[in-house]
Amino acid sequence: MYLCVVEPITTMNRIIEKTHFSENVVKLVVEAPEVAKARKAGHFVIVRCGENGERIPLTIAQADVNRGTITLVIQAVGHSTRKICALEAGDTLTDLVGPLGKATDVGLRNGTVVCCGGGVGIAPLLPIVQAMKAAGNRVVSVLAARSKDLIILEEEIRASSDEVIIMTDDGSAGRQGLVTAGVEDVIQRENVAEVVAIGPAVMMKFVSLLTKKYNVPTVCSLNTIMVDGTGMCGACRVNVGGKTRFVCVDGPEFDAHQVDFDEMIMRMRAYDPQK
Repeated sequence: MYLCVVEPITTMNRIIEKTHFSENVVKLVVEAPEVAKARKAGHFVIVRCGENGERIPLTIAQADVNRGTITLVIQAVGHSTRKICALEAGDTLTDLVGPLGKATDVGLRNGTVVCCGGGVGIAPLLPIVQAMKAAGNRVVSVLAARSKDLIILEEEIRASSDEVIIMTDDGSAGRQGLVTAGVEDVIQRENVAEVVAIGPAVMMKFVSLLTKKYNVPTVCSLNTIMVDGTGMCGACRVNVGGKTRFVCVDGPEFDAHQVDFDEMIMRMRAYDPQK
């Protein structure tokens, strides 16, 4: 991966469109022209709703330079995310800062790129799938969720994938099973150059354990608690290869085989009531 240096932009941002994927997951199209111009695959923003609201990191799922908008997908899991999900078209976010983080390395690979996403992790996966395909790669996308109604952005993912595998816990769409089953099938049948995994920490952990067994390079995109987005507060620190790294400035993408997922999961649980 490489560092794409951009100057973070802070503005008041109006919500142009709101779409419900499910009861607790919404898509917001937000007016942010300068962010849309600067954004690359892998970049994220930090948003805040209300003067006393928590700062929530959200990967930019899509950007439309002509409209001057970015698309964010939010799951209501706690107080702050519920407040954001309750906003309607015409409302504004108190703060939106970005683009932040390092952009994804989307060069041509010597083999298939498998992009796997779980739940709302499919949203940040979308720009990576699009960029990997645009770079000339064969892209196989594996999308997973508990049930059919929780598979989001399937049409958009299919538009930039050579193949899409759907996995659901209850078998209501695609095959019944976990994301790892779909990933392993691809690894066993063709030359996989890289796996990209985005989703719940426990999902990324088990994808990493699987790909390590096959010696397949794997990148994960981490979504941890953040406060300032500059690496000063340390809230987003993770252990990568025995060294402390900060998701907001060193990430959000890391070598999944080097990430201490158990420590990260434990730290994130301590913050759950604050979300």
